Order: sequence, then C-alpha cells, then structure tokens
Amino acid sequence: MISCIIRSSTLYRGFATHAGLHATLPAVLHLKTGQSFSGRSFGAPKSIFGETVFSTSITSYTESMTDPSYRGQILVFTTPLIGNYGVPRNAAPFDSKDVGVVLESQDIQCSAVVVADVAEKFSHHSAVESLASWCHRSGVPGITGVDTRAITRLLRDQGTTLGRIAVGADALASRPITDQYWDPTTENLVEQVSTRVPYELNAKGDVKIAVLDFGAKANILRSLVRRNAAVTVLPWNFDFDSVRDQYDGLFLSNGPGDPTHCIGVAMKLRRTLREWNKPVFGICMGHQIIGMAAGLEAYRMTFGNRGHNQPVLALASSGSIKAGRVYVTSQNHQYALKLSDPFPQGWEPFFVNCNDSSVEGIKSTMESGKKIWGVQFHPESAGGPLDTIEMFTDFVNECRAMKQRGVTSMPVDVSDVVGIQTPSGEAFVASA
Repeated sequence: MISCIIRSSTLYRGFATHAGLHATLPAVLHLKTGQSFSGRSFGAPKSIFGETVFSTSITSYTESMTDPSYRGQILVFTTPLIGNYGVPRNAAPFDSKDVGVVLESQDIQCSAVVVADVAEKFSHHSAVESLASWCHRSGVPGITGVDTRAITRLLRDQGTTLGRIAVGADALASRPITDQYWDPTTENLVEQVSTRVPYELNAKGDVKIAVLDFGAKANILRSLVRRNAAVTVLPWNFDFDSVRDQYDGLFLSNGPGDPTHCIGVAMKLRRTLREWNKPVFGICMGHQIIGMAAGLEAYRMTFGNRGHNQPVLALASSGSIKAGRVYVTSQNHQYALKLSDPFPQGWEPFFVNCNDSSVEGIKSTMESGKKIWGVQFHPESAGGPLDTIEMFTDFVNECRAMKQRGVTSMPVDVSDVVGIQTPSGEAFVASA
C-alpha cells in the first residue's frame, strides 16, 4: 500500500505544468550599501531600481505581489521555493460576494521579486500560468539562484535598503553609483495606486460605507461586501466631509510609502473625527492617518514588518477583541505610530507588537463617545491567519446599529456623488 502511494505521488508530480522559463539571462541584485548577489533572471528581461524589503510569508506569493503596499519595492521572499502552485486567472464577479479580482489588485504592484529557487513546474487546479510567465507578461523582473537568507540577514541588520536588479548586459556592467539609486518613498505612491474615480460595490447592501482608497487590497473590500455592506470606494484625497452624511461608516485602507505624503488627508480627517459620530475604521496606512489626525507621530522602522506571523497583544477589549489575548496577524508596513505618553485625549493604545513593542493599534476611549479603531496589521489577511477577521463584522455591525438608532444619515444615490462609476474588468482599485 505504501509503495502504491509513493508511486501515485510521483506520477501526480509528473503531471505538473512546466513553467516555460524564458531565455535565461544573468542577473544581479545590487544593494546601495555595497553588497551584490548574482543569479539568473526570470520574468521580464529588464533592469529596475527599488527599495529592497523581505517578507517571511510562506505562502500567498501572488497576493503579496499584487498588494499595492509593495509599490516601488524589490520583494525578497524568505521562503526558499516560490512559484510551485502557479498563478490563477485574476478575475471574479462584481457582486455581493466578490469585487472583480481573485488577487489583491489587477496587476503586480512590486517592482521586482527575489527568490532562492523559482519553481520550473507548477501544479494547482486554478493555475493558468507560471510565476515566470506572469512576471514576463507584466514587465516585472525577477532573480533566482541567490542566497535569500543572507540578503534577509543584511536587511535586518542594516535596515531596508535601496537596490537594483540588473539583468543581461547590465548584470555584467559596473554596479550603480550611489546617486543613481531611486528612493520610491520620496514620491507619493498612494496617488499612483489609488482609484482615479469613485465607484460602488454591492449597491443593494443594507449599510453604506465609504472607503478612502490609499491602495486598498481587494480582500478588504471583499470582507466588507460579504458582510452585506454597500461600499463606495473614493480616491485617497476625496473631500469626504462634503458627502459624509450619506454614509453609515468610513473606512481608511492600507497603502504604500511614507504616510506624511497624506498629512493633508489627516488634517481633513481631524475635522471629520471631531464633528462626525459614526464609526471609523483604518488599516495599515489608514491606521497611521487616523493616528496623525489624533496627534500622534509616524516614524520609519528599521526594516518594517512583512509576513503572516506577527503576534500582537490586545491592550483593550472591543467587540470580538479581548484584552490580554495575543493574536497572530498578517502585516506589510515600513512605518508605524510612535507611542506617546501621555496619549492624546480621547484615545488609547489598542494593540502592541509582541516582538518589537511597536504600536499595532489605537482606538477611541469609551468616554469620548466615538467609535474609531485603527490597526497596523491586516485583519482580512489574504494570505495569513484569520485571528482578527471578525473586526470587520464588529465594524459593519456597529455601523448598522448606529443606522438603526437613527444617527443622522441620508440615503445615498450613486448619482449624488460626482464621478462615481460602476467598475468594470478594465478598471479596478489599485491599478497602476
């Protein structure tokens, strides 16, 4: 019996689809700090600059690569083998269960990928192409055959570092000089990935939530519509106060880069939080913007937290979250909020990271009379653990309860908000 199982397993692996790697070219990862790592190219045969970061995620490489928070970054995967289950067809319906894509956005968002060993065969029932083919078609270079463990140790010791993937003839040329390295954080990356025009999802939902899109992952929107919320996605700098009474809640999404590029939004939000009494929830960049609106300061971490295994300790209870419990979370961020003592009036720390003691969440106090939460991690995961997924339920239920209590709210019609369009397969949140 055992020998039959072994033979069947071997036969099944033989059915795996060959990745169809394109012509192999030499490739080198150059770090601005002086180190270089030589390997071979896969994906697009071009060279590119970016910010070199690492992720400890052991699965969901397709979701990570399409996460807009990785915009402008050279993504190093610490997991040795990447690409073994290929890439799915990235299309889904626009209905009460889905938001138009399978992954986190329509396109690959990172600038390049670095892996120890790219799979030359892939096998999964939903796969339609290989990682190499996907990268090649998307114009995204990759490098394989390098020591990602050594790269990760460097990035942990010296911090997130600017880099360059040099491919083909560029790989044989001299390394770039210091002034040639491009720092994506000097640009407003949020503006690049945010939707250009408002659009609506699940219009028949029983509670209306506005989403300020700083580079929203699709699973954030999916988590809202699956709880029967009618979601209106707004550009990152949209004047929400001009339409706020049409909604039962406000959500601020994740996004890439330095949050200080969005300081103007934070100042507008300060007025919203002061004058508006409906629930507000922010994730990642959205959490940082809520914090800046509250009077906290954002700072750049040494190497950030990127992976699906970050433990956070709840300091307060709220809805499904219980004080004193440790939750395992999915994260992708370079910036965090500084812990202030005393904390701004009307606010309290919500979560703290068990590894580095960084602030992982803030919330309004009970005495403030507000219902505002911000978390640095991603409750919607995709991929990652689902320990905190019910925070979406808490938020939507709180919006629903306030609506039923008669907190001032006007019915919204899609035509009332200038420029709202129903999304199509060709236009989706976070498209470049």
